[in-house]
Amino acid sequence: MDHYIDLRLRPDPDFEPPKLMGALYSKLHRALFDLQASDIGVSFPQHKVGVKARSLGEHLRLHGTRARLDELMTLSWLTGMRDHVTVSDVMAVPGEAQQINVVRKQFNTGSPSRVRRYAKRHNVSEAEAEKLYAPTHERRITLPFAQLGSRSTQERFCLFIHHSKPQPEAVHGTFNHYGLSPKATVPWF
Repeated sequence: MDHYIDLRLRPDPDFEPPKLMGALYSKLHRALFDLQASDIGVSFPQHKVGVKARSLGEHLRLHGTRARLDELMTLSWLTGMRDHVTVSDVMAVPGEAQQINVVRKQFNTGSPSRVRRYAKRHNVSEAEAEKLYAPTHERRITLPFAQLGSRSTQERFCLFIHHSKPQPEAVHGTFNHYGLSPKATVPWF
């Protein structure tokens, strides 16, 4: 992870930044899937945490090797988004960069779709499944998220993203097709 590309949303009077970030991130996900990339990570340098302020911000950073990022950018994955983003060149990571882990977090929110899936999987009634998912206390999720559409189910879902505390040492590993990893780190600067 010695190089990066910055993608920044341009102001748009018709679309709010979270909607544009969701569209941009969806396009990146499809491109990473098409490349079968497990060596490109993401971070959101302007992310905000908090019940009212949670946002991924207007800045998406891609991390990888120069060759792999160049390969990604030769694809036409930004079609339809070029008017909404500015894209930097592939640049070298600053020497003093810290490292962070950017990971997906999932929450048991007791949503109707979760209840139905559980009932179907465990051959129980939806009423029984709902008891298992009944919230025992109100949980407020404070992590930033992107609202995306599933390619397989065509349903919309929230992808909650957690940025760890910065650390001095890199942890190597693989990334999923969202550019997230349960262990691997990306540069943070």
